[in-house]
Amino acid sequence: MIDQGEIVFMERVSLRYREGVSVLKNISLRFFPRSFHFLTGSSGAGKSSLLRLLYLGLRPTAGTLKVFGTDIQQMSVKQASLLRRRVGVVFQDFNLIEHLSVLENVMLPLKVRNEPPSARQEQARELLSWVGLEDHVDALPLHLSGGERQRVAIARAVIGRPDLLLADEPTGNVDDKMAQKLFHLFDGLHKMGTCVVLATHSRHFVDMFPYPELYLEDGRLTPHIKQQPERP
Repeated sequence: MIDQGEIVFMERVSLRYREGVSVLKNISLRFFPRSFHFLTGSSGAGKSSLLRLLYLGLRPTAGTLKVFGTDIQQMSVKQASLLRRRVGVVFQDFNLIEHLSVLENVMLPLKVRNEPPSARQEQARELLSWVGLEDHVDALPLHLSGGERQRVAIARAVIGRPDLLLADEPTGNVDDKMAQKLFHLFDGLHKMGTCVVLATHSRHFVDMFPYPELYLEDGRLTPHIKQQPERP
């Protein structure tokens, strides 16, 4: 259940990998429920690393990061696992379970929450129809194209109406018509209360929606002036 507190609190956070390379430097930001943020920057700027921090897949080298009010440095493995249930994620490698059907993959978040099987199926089929995959419910991920796999991953990420949605280039493998439909899906989700953080290279969609842009350059957040938004 989403409360009115901060979803994410990040203060002077840095991330350095074992090789000694700093990928994020002195990042400070705050995210709240019912907010939408675009994350932009060139390849290698640190966008994916920032998203993985927010998903609790990495821990900062320095600084303070709190997710849902809990300091990530102090949380146990069990706490992290429970908090991840409140996060929907679309990463570029999709992370679909290959031996499960499309329908079973999409239903997983609801199964973890012990939703009744009939409700799981109904919601999953509705979402798969929305993303144009109603004829692929029984297919295995191995038999799907890259764009189809991406749409399955998106359906799985949003089905549970997560408190926080993290999406890394979620429309990179679909055509413009489907991309626009998916952006409106994310927009609708945030209006229902979800905090959305969406990494993208698409200036068209960043400028279309009137939401703040976080621009990463060499691991640092830098000021970036958006164009006036078009009507979505």
